[in-house]
Amino acid sequence: MVSIDTYNACVDFPIFDAKSRSMKKAFLGAAGGAIGRNSDNVVVVEALKDINLHLREGDRVGLVGHNGAGKSTLLRLLSGIYEPTRGSADIRGRVAPVFDLGVGMDPEISGYENIIIRGLFLGQSRKQMKAKMDEIAEFSELGEYLSMPLRTYSTGMRIRLALGVVTSIEPEILLLDEGLGAVDAAFMAKARSRLQELVKRSGILVFASHSNDFLAQLCDTAIWVDHGTLHQVGTVDDIVEAYEGKGAADHVRRLMKRMEKRDKGEEE
Repeated sequence: MVSIDTYNACVDFPIFDAKSRSMKKAFLGAAGGAIGRNSDNVVVVEALKDINLHLREGDRVGLVGHNGAGKSTLLRLLSGIYEPTRGSADIRGRVAPVFDLGVGMDPEISGYENIIIRGLFLGQSRKQMKAKMDEIAEFSELGEYLSMPLRTYSTGMRIRLALGVVTSIEPEILLLDEGLGAVDAAFMAKARSRLQELVKRSGILVFASHSNDFLAQLCDTAIWVDHGTLHQVGTVDDIVEAYEGKGAADHVRRLMKRMEKRDKGEEE
């Protein structure tokens, strides 16, 4: 069964540079986790603290919060990139992380070879990735560059390739960070359409976004992440209201009503 369970999961990052500690404390105190000390008396940033999350197949969860609140760290915890410093995380299912897109790619080998490598990193077989090669090439629109080393690619080209790979697989757990950047608007529109199809095929979705419209379209539950904690959990419109205010929430509610009418085949 596809599931995500975390029990009082914490992620700490040690700070060893005493000279810059005061600057880091000022910055992180405003925009990130709390400052503390671990059992070895080492100064740490408590990036995530006491995370209790229990998700099952069909759950569609959006993450809101300011930059540095812990959304990306939470996605990395759920993907297995970070292990809990304390507590535990039990993730059951094939995970497709649509963030940190450069992970599992080698700048010295070709785009075609990186398709295989990235696919293996995501739990696919070499045979499966070879079968998807034409589809990924068509989506990425990289043409002859696929035969060239990845180091010759721009950042946007690398993102195109990585998106092509990760959206070609059948995920059981989809971890998505909308802040991809570095690609042109036309390709991002194409990528969003493909990501929406990927969401439909996934068992569990956890999605970090600053777009209330996109959250309303893809999610039925939202979590406000603040200073490394799950500050509040509820419906998308209720969490948007708590985080941004009534005006933003009213916009989300109108959008949700329009989507409900559309799904029922009713006129606006």
